[in-house]
Amino acid sequence: MQKKSITHITRLILYIWNIGLFAGIWISFYNRKAFPAHLMLGICASIMSYSIVYSYWCYVYSAFKIASSSISEIVFSHFISFGIADLICYIECCLICRRYINIIPGAVIVVLQLIGTVGIVCIAKNFLIRKIVPQKTIILYGQAISRERAEDFKDRLLRKYNHLFDVAYLYSENVTEEILKSRLQECSTVFLYEIQSQLRVKYMVMCMENGVEFFFSPSLEDIFCQGSTAKHLFDTPLYKYEYEKDNREEFIKRTLDIVFSFLLLIITLPISIVVAVLIKLEDWGPVFYKQARVAKNGKIFKIIKFRSMIVDAEKEGAVPCTNDDLRITKVGRWIRATRIDELPQFINILKGDMSFVGPRPERVEHVQKYTDELPEFSYRLRVKGGLTGYAQVYGKYNTTPYDKLRLDLIYIENQSILLDFKIIALTIKTIFSKESTEGFEK
Repeated sequence: MQKKSITHITRLILYIWNIGLFAGIWISFYNRKAFPAHLMLGICASIMSYSIVYSYWCYVYSAFKIASSSISEIVFSHFISFGIADLICYIECCLICRRYINIIPGAVIVVLQLIGTVGIVCIAKNFLIRKIVPQKTIILYGQAISRERAEDFKDRLLRKYNHLFDVAYLYSENVTEEILKSRLQECSTVFLYEIQSQLRVKYMVMCMENGVEFFFSPSLEDIFCQGSTAKHLFDTPLYKYEYEKDNREEFIKRTLDIVFSFLLLIITLPISIVVAVLIKLEDWGPVFYKQARVAKNGKIFKIIKFRSMIVDAEKEGAVPCTNDDLRITKVGRWIRATRIDELPQFINILKGDMSFVGPRPERVEHVQKYTDELPEFSYRLRVKGGLTGYAQVYGKYNTTPYDKLRLDLIYIENQSILLDFKIIALTIKTIFSKESTEGFEK
């Protein structure tokens, strides 16, 4: 069986299990109370609304990528998806009945859905790994990068996707055309990693001529093109780069920032008080850590966090956090893992220094360093920095500055309110990912 067939069958089984289980228990315990006079209409409305919400969140979290995601990632994605759908339907039922409805049947639905999802996903994943044959793969890397960096790319690829790819060849972009053509006859996948533009087009054409699947790392030029629109002034195709974004969306985004930062400061106040007390009791140092960061258009502001490191952790200069860093306190390790150290930044958002979503504001010295190495880095300063961002949900703490730049630029060129909501939803999932907080190697 092919990968797509296994994925489609698994998707269908998960839909039947989670939606069917919801329908069975929900109709028995809730619909009769909420829609006594129009039972069938209520049943249809409940199942339809549940299916729409569940499907949407599964789409946001890529919950059906059985081949490329781990079992824990898939299960957690479904858990959030059907959990949100169950909660919305429960609240809807309480509002219609105008009273509190027993939550226990709803909790039973969630538990049974979770148990079934774990079983289905485990069986599907193990079956897929046994049945599919890893695709014989070529990695072509650019002359501008070292062989060591190309090997690192290969290692990262195989560390997570060794059941999908079997890297048979690792060549520089200067490989001869004869060798490459012969290799394309025996391989089904090519990765074009940091290849210069002209050669990349040539290799893309070769892959297409041979029907070979290919992936490529985008240049900054490719990303800037995403912020352009097609213009048909005459018969020559043209693209115009759009500098200005929709001002209405900026107004809506700022309004949402003010409303939600204010609400979240109130909601998280009890947690903040407990954390503040624990930090103080551990070493009697300051509760908050303030640091100069660069905001939109180069403005400097003080970002606020709960202190997670020892006092004077940077007395010898700015040193990136490493795995098992001895400077991190006991309380600090916990609040960093759960992202609780970021809660005081709701104050920065309320003040207007930051937004909920945007490129992560960098330290002043880092901006100067990165801009010297990558002049395009300053382009990030065209938008307000964020509490979370594209690079935070698709990258890691130790992602390279260049890769973070590309991720941030993808957000800048495609920013919208809908994309912001998607990033916030993905951030919820990222919080529980240990990989996302991985420090730099020593």
